[in-house]
Amino acid sequence: MLPRLPVHDAQVPAAGTLNLDHVAHFVPDREAAAAALARLGFAATPFSEQFHRLQADGPLVPAGTGNRCVMLREGYLEFLTPFMDTPVANQLRESIARYTGVHLVAYGTADAEADHARLAAAGFDPLPPVRLQREADAPSGTTTVRFVVTRTPPGTMPEGRIQFCGHQTPEGVWQQRWLGHPNRAAGLRRVFLVLADPAEAATRYARYTGLPSGLVSGQAGTEFVQQTARGALHLMDTTAWQAQFDPDRALVPQALPWIAGYELSSDDLAATRAVLEAGGTPCTLLPDGRLRVMLPPELGGFILFSAGDAA
Repeated sequence: MLPRLPVHDAQVPAAGTLNLDHVAHFVPDREAAAAALARLGFAATPFSEQFHRLQADGPLVPAGTGNRCVMLREGYLEFLTPFMDTPVANQLRESIARYTGVHLVAYGTADAEADHARLAAAGFDPLPPVRLQREADAPSGTTTVRFVVTRTPPGTMPEGRIQFCGHQTPEGVWQQRWLGHPNRAAGLRRVFLVLADPAEAATRYARYTGLPSGLVSGQAGTEFVQQTARGALHLMDTTAWQAQFDPDRALVPQALPWIAGYELSSDDLAATRAVLEAGGTPCTLLPDGRLRVMLPPELGGFILFSAGDAA
């Protein structure tokens, strides 16, 4: 059994709160994605096949998907690949047909039942909580990691798979050996969604999560920010996104809505830049001091790196 440490307890938010748990890229080629992550200076976990129970007391069956993860001291990044003919795998393929990149945002939760009740009361018709598990490499053999996921039917949230994730075995997910990265990435801070109507989305996300979304004033375009106990979602129109992060039009949205990218904290921003450029990835220094990195097509989207500890 793996030891439970403070870093593991920190991944589960306090009762009645949510945090920004992880984002997931949907990628068609798991080996190409792994090679791209290595060039970017991330130490990714080995590929792991996913299983789920279709009924609470039913047998484990293959989900038809698998992942590699980039584990951070706060949150993580997931890279999901379909490889079988299953409903779950085919949902990923439909999303990848729109664009390769981030299609999933997971709020961390301590109470899946409370999330389900809130979604039902708000008229979202939530699906029954899904109990997922997979085998993960451990220092001695393997360990089983378990999650409870609460989500709504496909299409309810047009931005992608927006769900709630309750970790039952964080010590198996956030293993110490996977938390250090050559590029010094430390924590997931923000996710950026580009939308045709941010005001509508802000109202909907407030009902979905029970958290308010505040309008950001004094800038080009329209942007709302939803703050969780750890991390934030930014709901933006294309004008706001381009003014802040893409004035050179380096990354044209392939489709709206679009989960464009996310911000990671770095323990050493100069080291981050050195590792990225040594791996052949150009960086753009934004006026506010953050680094913008356009991800290769194997992964899709962009990352901002910002200075400071993950806290």
